[in-house]
Amino acid sequence: MWKKRFALLLAALLGLPAGGAAAITVGVAPMARESDWRMVHYDDMFAAIKTEGWALMHDGPSTKVEDQEKALRRYVSQGVDCILLTCVGPTGLEEVLQEVNEAQIPLILIDRFPACMDQIAYAGAFRADFVEEGRRMAYWTANYLESAGRGDEEINVVILEGTTGSSAAEDRTTGINEVLAGYPNLKVVGSQTGNFTRAEGLAVMESFLKSIDKIDVVLAENDDMGLGAIDAIKAAGKVPGKDIIIVGCDAVKNAFDAIVAGEMNATIECTPLYSGAVIPLIKGLEDGSITPSREIMNPVEEAFCIDGGIAYTADGLLSIKAADVIDQRVY
Repeated sequence: MWKKRFALLLAALLGLPAGGAAAITVGVAPMARESDWRMVHYDDMFAAIKTEGWALMHDGPSTKVEDQEKALRRYVSQGVDCILLTCVGPTGLEEVLQEVNEAQIPLILIDRFPACMDQIAYAGAFRADFVEEGRRMAYWTANYLESAGRGDEEINVVILEGTTGSSAAEDRTTGINEVLAGYPNLKVVGSQTGNFTRAEGLAVMESFLKSIDKIDVVLAENDDMGLGAIDAIKAAGKVPGKDIIIVGCDAVKNAFDAIVAGEMNATIECTPLYSGAVIPLIKGLEDGSITPSREIMNPVEEAFCIDGGIAYTADGLLSIKAADVIDQRVY
């Protein structure tokens, strides 16, 4: 970053516009755009970077660790000022992340972290508490069933898991199972990855409907898979939201539409909007007003459902009626 401060001084001495002399270059590691959430996440971040007038380096979507490794190595060789990383998978980047550290390029981790994060330096880390999101999915389900007079009924639950190996999928599954262990009448009868996509969520749900006689609840670890489950349930001649309860995660606009239409019962928020925290961090690192932190920052998130008023946490936070806030959603 010393180069940028030197450029600011030089610009002042020569009477040049400071912005042009001190433009920041941000390298964003390639990542899949497998869901509405992911697309909004990148659109938000890219728009914010461009609004600042900074240069953006990004290779486009990819699901391969090798592509992330190549991109990070190129960012190092070209001397970018900051790198934003959302990991495709938890492993495979150990060596190149050491190279990023050796080049003293600030590294900001977002949403999905590397397993080696305890062994590397990073300037900031932002993500949701995925375990807590899983807990909230299960708490909302149990409390909703209780409110509907079904608290003692034997309930069959299927889980549409996210991408195998991803922290979001593993942690949400952990949180779901942790809470369901306290409700023995809620039995998991099927759990399979749908890779966070609507198409695979539909395919897995079709398989569940053919192989499992009775399904009462679908816990979809993102909304896209939940929307795919809705399509499969309709095709099977059942009524989503009534014959089968559907709980999603992310709280994207399409899920709100489905809730208001009565086809999805609830969604647990996982915001994709991180630019409001990341951009100020980059600026602070640039001007020296912020020092790197190893604290993982979690956003404040809520839950939304058809009628609202259902407890979704251990301490009794209540869900919000989706129809009351749908017009305020920006994604």
